[in-house]
Amino acid sequence: MAEVPSTFTMTAGEKAPEFTLPAGNGVEFSLSKNLGKKGTLVMFVCNHCPFVVHLAKQVGEMAAEMQGWGINTIAISSNDVENYPQDGPEKMLEFAKKFGWKFPYLYDETQEVAKSYHAACTPDFFLLDSAGCLFYAGQYDDSRPGNKELIDGRDLKLAIRQLIEDGAPILDTKPATGCNIKWKPGNAPAYF
Repeated sequence: MAEVPSTFTMTAGEKAPEFTLPAGNGVEFSLSKNLGKKGTLVMFVCNHCPFVVHLAKQVGEMAAEMQGWGINTIAISSNDVENYPQDGPEKMLEFAKKFGWKFPYLYDETQEVAKSYHAACTPDFFLLDSAGCLFYAGQYDDSRPGNKELIDGRDLKLAIRQLIEDGAPILDTKPATGCNIKWKPGNAPAYF
């Protein structure tokens, strides 16, 4: 498995692109209608990526905890399901249930939402403030499949703490890394 870093193209304070996407069950969710009181975590993931599977249980637990702090979570899969059918909407429902995800897990069939965020890898994390502006883009923590680092969400939790306390965005961050988003043939963005 090749480890690809996030692009870090969006900058702190930039308004995050709006989107409306269906969940695995077809119900549509819009970013603007699902912003948390304090903020929103938007993460690009997929079902088969070992980097996502590595964090999936802890991400579900953290999302439940964050909900109590006024931070909503939204996951998006933008992978090409023709070539990666294990990432399709029906499988997304199974994945979310398996790992206890109680937040929307949305399907970006056209891959346009991933492109608008300049997402590059799974997982790729974007923490937005209450107005929907980027507060943090970076890694969950230092753990990766097989590196034996503790999965504790240290980097993301620090950013959330600063967001809740109305602190300044963390600008010196480590990029998220993981498998590359599986772009449809001929659909890879210029930044990739």
